Amino acid sequence: MYIEKNREIHLQRRPQGIPVAEDFKTVAAPIAELRDGEVLIKNRWMSVDPYMRGRMIERKSYIAPFALNEVLSGGAIGVVVESRNPAFPEGTKVYSMNGWREYFISCGKDLHSLPDSPIPEQAFLGILGMPGMTAYTGLNKIAGLKEGDNVFVSAASGAVGAIVCQIAKLKGCYVAGSVGSDDKARYLQEQLGVDAVVNYKTTESLQADIAKSCPAGIDVYFENVGGAHLEAVLNLMNDHGRIAVCGMIDQYNATEPRPGPANLGQIIIKKLRIEGFIVFEHWDGYPAFVQQMSQWIEQEKISWKETVYHGIEQAPEAFIGLFLGKNTGKMLVKLGDK
Repeated sequence: MYIEKNREIHLQRRPQGIPVAEDFKTVAAPIAELRDGEVLIKNRWMSVDPYMRGRMIERKSYIAPFALNEVLSGGAIGVVVESRNPAFPEGTKVYSMNGWREYFISCGKDLHSLPDSPIPEQAFLGILGMPGMTAYTGLNKIAGLKEGDNVFVSAASGAVGAIVCQIAKLKGCYVAGSVGSDDKARYLQEQLGVDAVVNYKTTESLQADIAKSCPAGIDVYFENVGGAHLEAVLNLMNDHGRIAVCGMIDQYNATEPRPGPANLGQIIIKKLRIEGFIVFEHWDGYPAFVQQMSQWIEQEKISWKETVYHGIEQAPEAFIGLFLGKNTGKMLVKLGDK
């Protein structure tokens, strides 16, 4: 099957500050005929995630930077539309890291078949994918969550944060979080049962409002933001508190180095443990995570939200929207229905 009208998104230039549409380019990239052992995948959903911003910078990190004028990559759910590989017959739904394109050819080594599940397929990019696994790993393995802990979550309505809040509530914890709008605050409290929420965009004193939301202090901090959030929380941590550092979106679009917290001495005074983590280093725990999360979903003990853009050409706008607070829950791009 020769595919002439295949579109993909390239990084045209390295962003300065918050990315803009001109940093990206939509490119026509025809797909050739299959060879033996190959399959043709039509992507149905793709993910955009904050970590991708770091890959747009030319620097050494835990993962190689994106190359200019080449197709971007990221999590995607697709379906096999033509197969010359018996391991992936036509109709097989698969997960890959070959997002930001409508079609691609694979020998199968980079594909993972989705399980037969009543849960919507795009959930494997969200609550049953990297964001859910990040929340589960960060709380349980990195922070050592215990029943009765007082938990604070920054960016608490995002793809990771909202799941962190729910897992902590299921474990019998007091949970508070920060968000960037009153609508997101209502979502956390009215739908997810979060105990207290701080709107960091309207507060006059972030530390004072976090302190009010956490009257018994903070035992576990799930860090997604950094900056002023980290400085405020360090002053409010309880002795022997644990901080799981998942992300620092406050820094991702900085054009020059930002000063660190002025109160790092609190780490010593309060005997704190701070650990950064990359979820892909913990992927051996994925089967246990899927089993537990699927059970919670089936029991209607946990839920999720999605913010969906439509069409490959909307992928850059969806990605930029992550840094403008336009998503509640997982930000996704839907590429097609068939």
